[in-house]
Amino acid sequence: MTANALVLEDIRKLSIRPIDLDQNLGSKDVRIKINTVGICGSDVHYYTHGRIGPFILNAPVVLGHEASGTVTEIGAEVTTLKPGDRVCMEPGIPDPTSRATKLGLYNVDPAVTFWATPPIHGCMTDSVVHPAAFTYRLPDSVSFAEGAMVEPLAIGMQAAAKARIAPGDVALVVGAGPIGMMVALAALASGCSRVFVSDVKTEKLEITRHYQGIIPVSSDTATETVMTETGNWGVDIVFECSGHPSAFPGIFAPARPGGCVVFVGMPVGPVTFDVTAAQVKELRMETIFRYANVYDRTVELIASGKIDLKPLITETFAFADSIAAFERAAEGRPRDIKLQIRMPE
Repeated sequence: MTANALVLEDIRKLSIRPIDLDQNLGSKDVRIKINTVGICGSDVHYYTHGRIGPFILNAPVVLGHEASGTVTEIGAEVTTLKPGDRVCMEPGIPDPTSRATKLGLYNVDPAVTFWATPPIHGCMTDSVVHPAAFTYRLPDSVSFAEGAMVEPLAIGMQAAAKARIAPGDVALVVGAGPIGMMVALAALASGCSRVFVSDVKTEKLEITRHYQGIIPVSSDTATETVMTETGNWGVDIVFECSGHPSAFPGIFAPARPGGCVVFVGMPVGPVTFDVTAAQVKELRMETIFRYANVYDRTVELIASGKIDLKPLITETFAFADSIAAFERAAEGRPRDIKLQIRMPE
């Protein structure tokens, strides 16, 4: 079936054009008219570099994996959704028979297919067909724009779950980009009493002032500040969300003895850190890759009002202006958190 889509043809070359996509509706699938799609840092990286690790742009691919829309058709076996339902979609589809999936770790299933990860097409198109099992109804209180933010917030939820947050914990988030902000909000919602957020750009730190419980600190003084504010004890959890090589050499310094460091940001190459500095504090180290089994809880938290995503949506572009939106995203303006694209009605 031919659909109109935003297609990444090559590095720094985008086009809006018809493209043939597999849109056959299976018995356990739903067809969804796309409403809103967020621009993710991975989308931008494919646009500017053509690859992320082993995933290489060798042929045109439709971008986008943060999306919301409306169900227009359901497969014969679908009972959980109906036409007219407003939904968001989990973009990674695992092999249900894989060992990883059976262990509940479907996000690390080697056979997972993930939207907008070459050669898999994304969702920045008129409509998509998606498994009902990975499609989630949006409550009336959650807008399409917020629904398209469930995907990045799910990363924050995964990080918070891996941290094993206890009520009253104090955390430091390194990096105030989109994912850093999602982690900070998820940490607060999960029980942290305070979350320090550090960044080298003061413009990004200004955005944190929308939220009670988030304390902005400069990257240059982050360790000194959190040690002072915690009586020279340190924070219970450090979330590394920048992925920048400069963040790793001193990443264990702000953590308290017996604390936890969660690696969320993905460096573009190998990094170096001091293992002994972690050993002398017996720090627990965790990593995350995307998310598993958190999407429904993420929707519920947004609907409850405990997480307000609206201040993080910087601007929304019409689909006709989506190439300009990507050019804007590639600029990396410090005040931009999340840019979104609205598909035609």
